[in-house]
Amino acid sequence: MRLRIQARAKVNWTLDVVGTLPNGYHDLDMLMQSVTLCDQMIVEDAPQLTLSVRAGGRHFVPANENNLVLKAALDLARETGCTRGASIFLRKYIPVAAGMGGGSSDAAAALVGLNRLWGLKLTQDELERIGLTIGADVPFCIRGGLQRAQGVGERLTPLALARPLYLVAFQPCRGLSTRDVFAGLREEGIREDDRPDNENARRALETGDIPLLGRSLGNVLEPVARRMRPAIDQAIRDLEQAGAVGARMTGSGSAVFGVFMHAGACRRAAHVLESAYPACRMMRTASRGIVVTEES
Repeated sequence: MRLRIQARAKVNWTLDVVGTLPNGYHDLDMLMQSVTLCDQMIVEDAPQLTLSVRAGGRHFVPANENNLVLKAALDLARETGCTRGASIFLRKYIPVAAGMGGGSSDAAAALVGLNRLWGLKLTQDELERIGLTIGADVPFCIRGGLQRAQGVGERLTPLALARPLYLVAFQPCRGLSTRDVFAGLREEGIREDDRPDNENARRALETGDIPLLGRSLGNVLEPVARRMRPAIDQAIRDLEQAGAVGARMTGSGSAVFGVFMHAGACRRAAHVLESAYPACRMMRTASRGIVVTEES
C-alpha cells in the first residue's frame, strides 16, 4: 500500500493566555484554523522504518529522531506493539519555526497514515492521545478544521465556519523558539489591550462577518515576538496596506497572515507582496487537517 498525505498548516485567529495550569504550563484559549498550505508525505510498506526529508530554501529539517515524524512513528509502534516497517518521504512547504504547525501537522500525518498502513484501527481519540505526548498542537492537526483549543491546546471544541476565507501568509524573518517567546511573555506580562476578542472572533467566523473578524483578531504573544523580530511589525503593516481586513502573527511566530474580503482581493495582495516577500502564499481555510489518498 502507498499513501499520499497532505499535512496542512494552521493559523491562529486568536491566541490568549488565561491562566496557569497545575503543571505550570500556560492555560490557553485559542481559535485555530486549518489552511490549504500543506507539506506532502508519502508513506508505503517497507521492511524497516525510514524517513527522508526534502526542504526548500534555507531550512534544515533533520531526518532522525529529532524530527517529529519519526518520533510519532516510533511512539505509535511502541504504543501498539506493531513491528512493521514503513518508508516515509516528507516534502516541506510549510515554513519552519513559524507558528504554522508544520512539525505538528507532519507528526499528525504520520500517526494517521501509519494507523491506516499498519491496519491498527485506532480511533481518532486514541491518535490524539498519542499525539499530545508528541506536541500540544498535534491533536488539533489530526482533527483540523476550525476549533476552539483550550488548556495546552488539547481541549478541542469544533466550530462551524460560515464560508471559506482567503488569506496571504508568509514568514518575514528568521524563525522563533516557542520556549523563548513564552519566556518573554512571563517576563513582560500581558496588557489587556493586547488580548483578542475571542467571543466576537467566534461569532464572526460562524456568521461570515469578515470585518468583525478583522477587528477581533489578536495574539498575546505578538508584542513579545515583535520586539524579538521587528520585521514582524513591518510585515503586518504591509499586509494591511495591501488590503487585509485584519493581519496578525500566528502561534508563537514568526509567520504572519492577513485575511481578505474575497479571493480576488487576496490574489491581488499576494501579487503586490511577493516582490518584498517572495515566499508569500495565497491560501484558503480548510475543513480537514490531514487528507489521505490511497494509491495503487
